[in-house]
Amino acid sequence: MRRSTVRTGLAGLGLVLVLGGGTALAQSAAPHWVGSWGAPPAFPNGPEVTNQTIRQIVRLSLGGTSVRIRLSNEMGTAPLVIGAAHLAKPGATPGSVDPATDRALTFGGRPGITIPPGAPALSDPVAMDVGALDSLAISLYVPRDTGPAATHPLGRATTFLFDGSDRTGAETLPGAATSTARFFLSGVEVDAPDAGAVVTLGDSITDGYGSALDANHRWPDVLAERFAAAHAAVGVVDAGISGNRVLHDLPEAQFGPAALARFDRDVLSVPGARSVIVMESINDIGHPTSAALGDQAVSAADITTGLTQIADRAHAHGLKVFGATLTPFADTVFPGYFSAEGEAKRQAVNAFIRSNRSFDGVIDFDTVVRDPARPDHLRADFDFGDHLHPNDAGYKAMGEAVDLALFKRD
Repeated sequence: MRRSTVRTGLAGLGLVLVLGGGTALAQSAAPHWVGSWGAPPAFPNGPEVTNQTIRQIVRLSLGGTSVRIRLSNEMGTAPLVIGAAHLAKPGATPGSVDPATDRALTFGGRPGITIPPGAPALSDPVAMDVGALDSLAISLYVPRDTGPAATHPLGRATTFLFDGSDRTGAETLPGAATSTARFFLSGVEVDAPDAGAVVTLGDSITDGYGSALDANHRWPDVLAERFAAAHAAVGVVDAGISGNRVLHDLPEAQFGPAALARFDRDVLSVPGARSVIVMESINDIGHPTSAALGDQAVSAADITTGLTQIADRAHAHGLKVFGATLTPFADTVFPGYFSAEGEAKRQAVNAFIRSNRSFDGVIDFDTVVRDPARPDHLRADFDFGDHLHPNDAGYKAMGEAVDLALFKRD
């Protein structure tokens, strides 16, 4: 009777007794990790990094009580050596941190880690209360040459690179060079009980091409702000890669891996993911003609078959999947990208998405941003200037058009 009572009491406190060798260890309930930020790597065409401290600022979509980061060498060609890593709240000046909030990160209790090619790595958790839309500064020291870095090319945020010794714990990085790519950091996760995440799988329009630098004005950012304002415990993880396609890679241009190839890496690996929004394939239509890739020309049926594969794979893992329609691209400044045949393919793909045959719901971005008088054109006030990518106002309209009710749990 006494043994039964003790076991029941411990369970009520969320504790488990682990017996072995005459010792007993008390463990708290497992954390509930949820993706709060993301930036998937593309092909390794970036600069080589060696003996540098890299500081990157990210804005979380979801808050929690603990934080851990995900590093990626999944596209790298050489071992990625992380000599040290720190996490802090940003300071008052660009590239600085608030030293009172600085935390050294560890990996299995050690200050660094070597990540083999093809692998990711998670840091140990750090106890830190963070809120939705809080920003974090994450600093990495890379002591050994990486070879060509597999970056996330279109970061739309300033990265600071300091040559020399480990400065991960320094308040400032005087004289640091800057980049707008993301280096080796592919995700930030938070411990947030009862929360879930939506992953936005897409190309440059999801990646935020044409949005203001360091402003978090991508449409997934706007969606995250709406979840936060509604006090909904939903993280938004942006898995857009500029130039991405559903069906083909283009390694020399950093446009891949293709969505079908990276789906497991960039969607299924996100902890707490409950749904995915798919906005892909305008580049499947435009790239073959603009880049003289005739052997990669695809039909609308090829594209919809690929989208169906994504939906089926998402459903097989219990995720809801929402199809987003392709936005207009007539008169785009990119030579050869638009054609009447390409427009016919876009219309056919959008008709398939709107038919809702493979998806749990539809997000009609085409209707939101098209010119009512010329439906194959972007609205002038939503046009970044290249007649393909929205501007900040266009991204805001897209993010505000997503029905939050789609993401309510059954």
